[in-house]
Amino acid sequence: GFILILKMTFLPQWLTFLKGKEVVIANAIIAILTIGGQQLFSFFTFSCPCHVGQNLTYGLAFLGVPALILLVVGYALNNQTWRLVTGTSSPFQDETTPNRLLQCKLICFVLCSITGRALVAPVTWLAVTLINGSYYVCAMSEYVSVHYYGAHPNVTDSERQRILAEFPCSQLVPPELTRARDEVILLLRYQSQVAGWLLIAVVVITVFLSYCLASCFSPLSFLHFRYWSSYVHNEQELFDEATDQHSRLYAMQHVRKFFGFVPGSENVKEIRIPSLREWQAISGLAFLKRVDEEHYDYSLLHDWQRWSPIPSRYTSKSLGCLCACLLYK
Repeated sequence: GFILILKMTFLPQWLTFLKGKEVVIANAIIAILTIGGQQLFSFFTFSCPCHVGQNLTYGLAFLGVPALILLVVGYALNNQTWRLVTGTSSPFQDETTPNRLLQCKLICFVLCSITGRALVAPVTWLAVTLINGSYYVCAMSEYVSVHYYGAHPNVTDSERQRILAEFPCSQLVPPELTRARDEVILLLRYQSQVAGWLLIAVVVITVFLSYCLASCFSPLSFLHFRYWSSYVHNEQELFDEATDQHSRLYAMQHVRKFFGFVPGSENVKEIRIPSLREWQAISGLAFLKRVDEEHYDYSLLHDWQRWSPIPSRYTSKSLGCLCACLLYK
């Protein structure tokens, strides 16, 4: 009973608090998944070569390449990216300067928003790897400036670099150089962790200042902005639902014309047997085909039904049956 009271008391408050913070929650989930992936990636794949000329390339590759991949994936998974790329109207089509300026500002705003979301995972990767220190130690070990090496005080520069390159691999270091190795590793980990925390601090301050500046220059008040965000979210949800239902109804019309019925229909009295030519017409690779200035054929079946001599009797009654089938499913 006490647990039920707690759920009834605090659960609605938590739901109210989390409502409208989907972006923050999504970014937090992305960061957590990136941290977990980095730890698994390091445990199973990272092994410093401990060789002159290879450490730097290997370490920087593990630092930069995953971050670059995460950045590209972040851009690709953002719907705003494709909405911006696939826009049919040119932002500079208007000749008037105010409209062009407004379009430029809008594009810059959208790009900044997309980039901010895309940078969450790569920045998290860089910060975690720098705080961990293993990649940085491997990459920079042969470039550390030290002036003593225990039992080998007089060595050439190439020999010194070779010795330093082997420091990330403890099994390759002679016992007399263990102390020097420990000091070098501590120095490099210190540098790496400081760089990681500085990166986190710079990102946090930049994000905070960006939100502050955006709020200061926004024409909307705080409550008006919350209403606008809620409206956009609800509009997108309703649009997605309507898109799914509309496309399903439209596809049902074409399937009904081809087979004589649609799945879910009750009391099917007759079916249609497609001919070999019709099967061949809807088989193969489907490409988006432009019909006229305003319309497209979305599939081979869509194209077939448009040119088929079979009449398309899509009355309001038949559409009502299709809607009933869709709702029933």
